[in-house]
Amino acid sequence: MHEVEKIRNLAIIAHIDHGKTTLIDSIFRSAKVFRENARVDERIMDSNELEKERGITIRSKHCTVTWNDYLINLIDTPGHADFSGEVERVLSTVDSVLLLVDANEGPMPQTRYVLRHALKMGLKPLVFINKADRPGAEVADTLDKTFDLFVELGATDEQTDFPVIYGSGLQGWAVRDLSEDSPNENMDALFDMIIDHVPAPRAILGAPFLLQVTTLAWNEYSGRIGCGKVLQGSLSIGSEFVRTSSRWLDAHKQEGEWEITGSTREKAAQMWVTRGLERVAVDEVTAGDIVWISGPKDIGIGDVFSSPELENPAMKPLSIEEPTISMFILVNNGPFSGQEGQAITLRQIRSRVERETKTNIALHMEDLGRPDGIKVSGRGELHLAILIEEMRREGAEFCVSRPEVITETIEGKVFEPTENLIIDVPGEFQGIVFEKIARRKGRMTDMQHLPGGSMLRMEFSIPTRGLIGYRGDFLTDTRGLGIMSSCFNGYGPWAGDINPRNRGSVVSLETGEATAYQIENLQERCTLFIKPMDRVYGGMIVGENSRPGDMICNPTKKKQMTNHRASTQDQYTKLDVPRTMTLEKAIEWIASDELVEVTPSSIRIRKAILDENERKKRLHKAV
Repeated sequence: MHEVEKIRNLAIIAHIDHGKTTLIDSIFRSAKVFRENARVDERIMDSNELEKERGITIRSKHCTVTWNDYLINLIDTPGHADFSGEVERVLSTVDSVLLLVDANEGPMPQTRYVLRHALKMGLKPLVFINKADRPGAEVADTLDKTFDLFVELGATDEQTDFPVIYGSGLQGWAVRDLSEDSPNENMDALFDMIIDHVPAPRAILGAPFLLQVTTLAWNEYSGRIGCGKVLQGSLSIGSEFVRTSSRWLDAHKQEGEWEITGSTREKAAQMWVTRGLERVAVDEVTAGDIVWISGPKDIGIGDVFSSPELENPAMKPLSIEEPTISMFILVNNGPFSGQEGQAITLRQIRSRVERETKTNIALHMEDLGRPDGIKVSGRGELHLAILIEEMRREGAEFCVSRPEVITETIEGKVFEPTENLIIDVPGEFQGIVFEKIARRKGRMTDMQHLPGGSMLRMEFSIPTRGLIGYRGDFLTDTRGLGIMSSCFNGYGPWAGDINPRNRGSVVSLETGEATAYQIENLQERCTLFIKPMDRVYGGMIVGENSRPGDMICNPTKKKQMTNHRASTQDQYTKLDVPRTMTLEKAIEWIASDELVEVTPSSIRIRKAILDENERKKRLHKAV
C-alpha cells in the first residue's frame, strides 16, 4: 500500500500512430517490470487480437510501474477518433496527461480533440515530442505548433507553461535537452518529469469512502466490474457501500441540470488493483488508488460508490458524446446461410450486442421492432467494424447495412455531424483530391507546404457522410502516397445530397460456381470481386459496373462443348486479378439497397432483395 504522496496517475493521449503503446513498452523496460530473460512481445499493451493485427489501440488499458518508491499508474488510451469515447471517461480518473506528439507530423486532429477535453477538465498536460531521432524531424517547429494549439484551445497561462521532453519511444530514451552531449540511454528523464510535475491524487484519507465509476469491465463469473479512482476514505472486502446512479435531464446535451435515478446498498465482493500489466486481488483500497470493484449487479458509467455514513454522495454524471453513425445488423437469410458458420437468430444478435454495450459505452443499440434485425450506433465506421469483426471471429453469420449518419433537428433545421479532415499528399495529386473532396461537400479551411517542399497539408471541414467510402478512392488517387486523418468536429447544417458512387453493381442472376469462361467476358465491362470456382448465388454482387446502374449477369455460364475443332483451342484464358473486398471496404462501398454478408470465412456483398423480379416491383412502386 502506497501513501497518497507517492502515487502518480497519468493518461497518455495522442493521435493514432504517434507511438503511445510503443512508449509504454520502453517504460516497462526502463522500470524493469519484467525479468531480463523474459520474452516480451512488442506493443504489449495491445492485448486484443485485433489490436495486434491492426496496430491500433481499441480499449483503454491500465498498467502500473514503480520508480524510486513512487507508484505510477499509466492509462494507454486509443488514438483513433472512432474510439475517443474510451478517452473521455478515463480523464476524470487521472491527475494529468502526457501529450505525445510526432516530431515529423506535428499535432493532428485527434491531438486537438483529446487535448481539448484535458484542458476543459483543468488538467495540466506534459508534452513528449516523440520520434525526435528520425531524419527530417522538425522538433522546434513541432513544439511551436503544439504551443499554438494550446493557445487556440483556450488554455490558461498555467496550462501553456507545460514541461516538455524529447525522445524516442521505439529506441527507449528521453532527454530534457536535445543538445549533443545529452545521453540517449534511458527513460529516467521522463520518470523524473512525471514525479516532479504530475500532482499527487487529491484524496482525503480520513473521510468516508467515495469513488465514481469511469470504466467498465465484464466477465461471466463476476458480472459487471466498475473501475475508478478512490477520492477519499478506504474500502475493505465485504464492506457495505451505497451505489448512487444519476442522469442528465437533457440526455442529448449532457449538461445543465441532472437528477438522481436510484440508490441501492451493495457489498464489495472482489477488488483488484493493477501491478504491471496484471490485476492483483486486494483486501483493502485507500484514497488515491485506482481500483476495480465487483459486487453490484448493475453498474453504470458515472455511478458513485460511497460509504453509508456519507450524507450527500451525489456527483454529476459523466458526459459521453453521442454516436454519429448507425447501421442495421440483420439475420442472414441468404442461400448459403449456415454453411460457413453459425447462422444466428435475432435473439442471439440482440444478446451479443447487449453484452458489448455493457462495457463499450459509446455503442448504442435500438430495437425498432424489425423481425430480422436491430439498429446499432457508434462513433464511426471503424468503431462498428470492430464489433462486426469480433462477432465474425466468434463464428457468427449475419448481414449489415450501409452506415448512415445520425442527424439532429434544431428549430426546424436539419444538422449533421461534420469532421475536421487533414490530408498530407504530394503536390501532384492535390487537384484530384480537391475535386473529390469538393464533390463530397468538403470545404477547405487551410493549406500549407510541409518542410521539404514536395508535400502539401490540406485541411477541410466535411460532413461525416462525405467521408464514407472515400478512403479507398483516396489511396487509389494518390497511389498510396497520401495520408488522411479525421476527427469529429460537432454538428453543422445539412450540406445537401452527396452521391460519391457513380458506378453501379454487377449482380448475379444464377446460383453456382463462377467460370473462367464467363469471367473473361465480364471483366471487359466491369471490375470483378470474384475468381473462377467461387460460389455465387442469385442477388449476390460480383463486381462493380463501369457505368451507372446495375448490370445483371450469369457468372456461372459455361462454354458450350462441341465436336468441332477451333483454331483458337490452344489459347489461354487471361484473367485480371479480382478486387479483394475487406470488411471495411465492403461497408464503405455498398449502396442503400445492398448488404454485406459476413461469415467467419467470407465477405460477400448482396442485394437486400435477392430476387430480381421482386426488386423491379419495389422500384416500380417507389417511382
